[in-house]
Amino acid sequence: MNSSLNEYWQALERLKQGKSQRVPRGTRISNDSVSLEAGRGKGSIKKSREGFALLIAAVDEAAAAQARSVNPERVQLEKVKTTAANFRQELDAARGREVALIVEVYALKKQLASLTGGNVLPIRPEAGKR
Repeated sequence: MNSSLNEYWQALERLKQGKSQRVPRGTRISNDSVSLEAGRGKGSIKKSREGFALLIAAVDEAAAAQARSVNPERVQLEKVKTTAANFRQELDAARGREVALIVEVYALKKQLASLTGGNVLPIRPEAGKR
């Protein structure tokens, strides 16, 4: 195996282990990312070159394994997002119930005032009279 092909294999191993040196960590494994990690130009791994057949197969296999792997931080982030969305929905529902109750209290006070001949009392006391 020539040294340049060996560099590609080493780059693939670094990407699989998440210890890349030239591309950002967590980069999706592909022929281009292996090329860049090996210090070569993007697109330097070509299917038309005979020496790359095994490397391309290994890259495809590593990419599939990476796609199947579960990232625990991503799973936790999705759980937190779901929880936040649920809390937002519950808050909106609570606000809706509160507004409905305020409207009902106002209607009852108005009905009481019409029966007793008095004025409708304000729902909220004035700020200065507390």
